[in-house]
Amino acid sequence: MFGFFALVSLAARAEETPAQDDRLKEAIAGDHRSEENKARDKYRHPFETLTFFGIEPDMTVVEIYPGRGWYTEVLAPYLKGSGTLYAAEHPGDPSYAAVQRSLEAFDQKVKDAPELYREVTRTKLTKDGDIAPPGSADLVVTFRNLHSFMGSGTEQEALAAMFKALKPGGMLGVVQHRGDPNVKQDPKAGSGYVNEDHVIELAEKAGFELAEKSEINANPKDTKDYAKGVWTLPPSLRLGDEDREKYLAIGESDRMTLKFVKPAR
Repeated sequence: MFGFFALVSLAARAEETPAQDDRLKEAIAGDHRSEENKARDKYRHPFETLTFFGIEPDMTVVEIYPGRGWYTEVLAPYLKGSGTLYAAEHPGDPSYAAVQRSLEAFDQKVKDAPELYREVTRTKLTKDGDIAPPGSADLVVTFRNLHSFMGSGTEQEALAAMFKALKPGGMLGVVQHRGDPNVKQDPKAGSGYVNEDHVIELAEKAGFELAEKSEINANPKDTKDYAKGVWTLPPSLRLGDEDREKYLAIGESDRMTLKFVKPAR
């Protein structure tokens, strides 16, 4: 199954027009993105990642937990006028200050640039609502969120919502901090790292099939054994000035990049 979908993906990319690639590159290079956000492209590889996930400008795409909108800055202008973007936000938690700050920052981003974001439909990822109309999405993307779902014990509910939103044959793109396979998986993912085989197991339990893997966002310098977990590394740098240069030299975390398909049956 893996090999079949890999071949299909490669064939589809070979047939894609240069104009689609140019449109994505323009969205990534746009003046609306801050230099601080662009500086992270070398770790997050937005062009290669979204291309691997098979994005096209006329698709219906759901972005899970957009945070402060780093990827939304790319997705919204790319899809504007021809596709549809749903931003499935965190439902909010007044007791969790970091989440509240993130939600406020995203809200301000949307208000400050209505010409960019007016077509973005904002939804909430909850157990009672839909992140998009059922069976409407061509692609759901989630970037470094699975550890949060595991921490709250809602990983299967979240994956079920993604599965429900997708069309049969639709794709789920996952980027996640990748754990050491020799270390037993913490069910709550307290370090932020999740073992790749565990992510695949969770997705398959939700009904997905693994289509393809990529090492686009790999970082072999990441030793994954830090006192403050993944947040020891940039951009968080939780240890402050302690060994700061060491962690800056490592860079952002080692990440798996996985593509799953909702079976067409």
